[in-house]
Amino acid sequence: MTDLGTDQLETYLTGYAEILAGAADTGRRLTRDELEGRRLFGEQAAEAGHSLRSLVRLHLDATRTSWPGGGSAGAGSDVTGSVLAAVAQAVDAFAEGYERAQRLAVRQEEAARREFIDDLLYGRSDLGRLAERAERFGLVLSRAHAVAVAEGPDAYDDTAPVTRIVETALIARFGDRRVLITTKNGQLICIAPGDQDDVLAFFAKQAYAATDGSRVAIGRPQSGAGGVVHSYEEALSTLELADRLGIEEPVVRAADMLVYPVLARDRQAMADLVLSVLGPLREARGGAEPLLRTLEVYFDAGCTAAEAARRLALSVRALTYRLDRIHQLTGADASEPVHRYTLQTAVIGARLLGWPAQEV
Repeated sequence: MTDLGTDQLETYLTGYAEILAGAADTGRRLTRDELEGRRLFGEQAAEAGHSLRSLVRLHLDATRTSWPGGGSAGAGSDVTGSVLAAVAQAVDAFAEGYERAQRLAVRQEEAARREFIDDLLYGRSDLGRLAERAERFGLVLSRAHAVAVAEGPDAYDDTAPVTRIVETALIARFGDRRVLITTKNGQLICIAPGDQDDVLAFFAKQAYAATDGSRVAIGRPQSGAGGVVHSYEEALSTLELADRLGIEEPVVRAADMLVYPVLARDRQAMADLVLSVLGPLREARGGAEPLLRTLEVYFDAGCTAAEAARRLALSVRALTYRLDRIHQLTGADASEPVHRYTLQTAVIGARLLGWPAQEV
């Protein structure tokens, strides 16, 4: 806010002395037109960038210097009461107008911010113009950026308490670093320079705590004005992959999951592999899912039978029986390196394709 000289501010006092004199003479309250006039002055002062504190002080100074001397001596207390009531009305109307202009400015800023976020994450705007607008919101799009997306049990918007909690924590920790916190489609989003992974890691930790168990995906750093949307889309894809694969870790990174999009690129080839390798498991009692889950946990446990049995709440003997049954049905032995690779790739493909719940 700016504070200019008193002469330049006195325009907002136009008619104020006359209002005080009228109140002193008749005890009247401000008319509707006078109240609206004070509100308009308040709006103009806010739009001009003056501080409300200096403007209130200006009114109080004017009240002291313009204090009416009229009225009979016996009616001094009544005059004082009337003038103070007029002062209260005038200043209140002025402040109301000031706040009204500020609310409008906030709404306009929010609308501009939301439009920028939409254009940034959808890549719909001219990249040169987008880079210019980004400066206003603290981003330098000539640098590489990475995007983290948090998906919680609820949908969040920019006014949600969770959003404010996470944003406040990041500001307190990292100060004025060029970081943008926003929301899109009910998800929390953090955009940070690509070389500041500590920011994204801290965001993930705070989002997980604030949302009572969200999952956060972090895209890889991407360069240029279009880099943000690429990293954002990569984070979204990583969230989807983690869900389809049943990954339980709260933070997943696109850089650690690059093999999965490669495997899923040729859907027909993957479907053929799944059906040819794992299709026979459907002949087992209870269907394919229990044995498929056994293979998945066995591979996740580093092919250590004792650990896999513990995770599945089975005895080692029961686990060994299941692995033998898989060998009988498929002809592939999970303990053999070549067979193991084929089985593990097929298991990943089954999760990506949603088999056996969905036909492929």
